[in-house]
Amino acid sequence: MRAVILSARTGWHTDELCRALAERGHVGVVLPYEGLVGRLGGMSSGLHSESVPVLDADAVLARIIPGGSLEQIIYRVDALHWIEDRGIPVVNSPRAIERCVDKFYTTTLLQDAGLPVPETFVCEGPDEAMAAVRQMGDVIIKPIFGSLGHGMVRVSDPEVALRVVRTLDQVRSVFYVQRAIDHDGRDLRVFVVGDRVIGAIERRAPAGEWRTNVAIGGSARAVDLPSEFAQMALSAAAAVGADYAGVDLLPSRDGCVFVLEVNGIPGWQGLQTATGLDVAAAIVEQTERRVQATRAALVRGGEPLAV
Repeated sequence: MRAVILSARTGWHTDELCRALAERGHVGVVLPYEGLVGRLGGMSSGLHSESVPVLDADAVLARIIPGGSLEQIIYRVDALHWIEDRGIPVVNSPRAIERCVDKFYTTTLLQDAGLPVPETFVCEGPDEAMAAVRQMGDVIIKPIFGSLGHGMVRVSDPEVALRVVRTLDQVRSVFYVQRAIDHDGRDLRVFVVGDRVIGAIERRAPAGEWRTNVAIGGSARAVDLPSEFAQMALSAAAAVGADYAGVDLLPSRDGCVFVLEVNGIPGWQGLQTATGLDVAAAIVEQTERRVQATRAALVRGGEPLAV
């Protein structure tokens, strides 16, 4: 199998994927999204990056899409769609990435799948946002697009909230206002690959912080996941159509458990350190299954099913 890894940069995660590919007898090459060149019409139509023909790959592993203008981001995701439409499995699919990168879209899909989500209010008007703040009291205002806990503000004072809302209104933000859950400074990151949970960690917020992200100093330890929690994570990953995902579960002090987020381009260094799991190998195995299913569909004369 020849696999192209599209990523914003090389590093630990791309190194792990290349290692896992090589150990299973595959060839992996890391290419930058920014270098994608599409040629249409004529005799040399195709998609290249650094002179490597991406459309000749057996599979594409879509990692971090670098920041850029709206046009640049759309072009990069459109390129993933084009790759997939040519019958090349993309892991995760562009459709799953689009669903996961947008917190509003993710939350609607989770709710429609019957999964418990925190009370959330989404709007463009500052007056409506402030009404939601006053109604719910203790809230977290989040960017619709964002990761690693960046850009989130927790407020309970209406005057402080008003300053936050006015600032966001000046840059034409969409207001994503979510009721804060009393979670005792901990949450669960569940890693799903295919149709199974391969591992889970409990993340603890550092002192004086309510966010649990390991990237900002949170601690992590391996945990045995109750079967009902595992099923919630599997259902969440299925709701967004992800081949693999990091699903964040938020247990509250009162015993309720909420599905908070599904990360379609998840990191796993913290999970691997805490559990000793070979996560990259599991992702490569899932990619092999996608390639085999695609080839079988083509042999039958049908069309490969997109996620």
